[in-house]
Amino acid sequence: MWVLLSIVTAIGTSISDVLGRKVIDKAGVYVVSWAWSAFTLPFLLIFLFIEGIPDRIGPAFWPAAVITTCILTVSSLLFFRAIQISDLSLSVPMLAFTPMFLLISSPLIVKEFPDPLGIVGIVLIVIGSYILNFGRKDQGLLEPFRYLFKNKGSRMVLLVAVLYSIGGNIDKIGILQSSPVLWMFSINLFVALALSVFVFIKVKKPVQVIKSSWMPLLLMGFVTSIAVVAQMYALRLTIVPYVIAIKRTSVVMTALLGLVLFKEKGFKERLTGVFFMAAGVFIISFFMS
Repeated sequence: MWVLLSIVTAIGTSISDVLGRKVIDKAGVYVVSWAWSAFTLPFLLIFLFIEGIPDRIGPAFWPAAVITTCILTVSSLLFFRAIQISDLSLSVPMLAFTPMFLLISSPLIVKEFPDPLGIVGIVLIVIGSYILNFGRKDQGLLEPFRYLFKNKGSRMVLLVAVLYSIGGNIDKIGILQSSPVLWMFSINLFVALALSVFVFIKVKKPVQVIKSSWMPLLLMGFVTSIAVVAQMYALRLTIVPYVIAIKRTSVVMTALLGLVLFKEKGFKERLTGVFFMAAGVFIISFFMS
């Protein structure tokens, strides 16, 4: 069941990323980042009505909520800015590094220790990153890695991957202290409130901007709500690296959609790299325990 839920999470995440990229030039980074949380709330409220509010909320809920709110506020702004300034098929695959960072963060935060065989998956992810950038300025074997650090969008998403590797573990603490739906409703509410400050300070006539793009933003919220609820239930059933590793297969779907929908160039080179990274993700999923 956790595999199925993680796959649903991956599909929903990919569709949400593409919808965000499609509307971001019109609505802007701040509005899209805000909508990514705010427009999930009506749908999460329905899930919460169905699941019900737990009788007890643990004492670690509120510290975890504060930390996660800060992480998601920063990471959402970084992520949507990154996909605005760079190709989806080049920037989003950097999220596949999240499972690698989880090999460090999960043992420290939630005491979940992956199997050493996960190193095989990590190597494939690194190889995929290399191939993803190979051929752009191939002046030597190390040029793709140099390009990774020169490309602002890729660097920003790599930082997001680090933040997600921390946030994924805090999510597990939050759902164990409350419930999957209550946790996600609370976090999205807090993040939406935090991002509202940025929207009303940075965006001219924010209400008009939101109204002009409300349909794709609402659709993004709907898809995101399904993805996050599936992810939280999956986290209840297995360790964090398993769920996030399968979730990150979304990079394949997103890169493919970016290449097709937005006519991004370098199809052959990027597709090969993305599949290497996805292979690494699957190995980490099924060979770590």
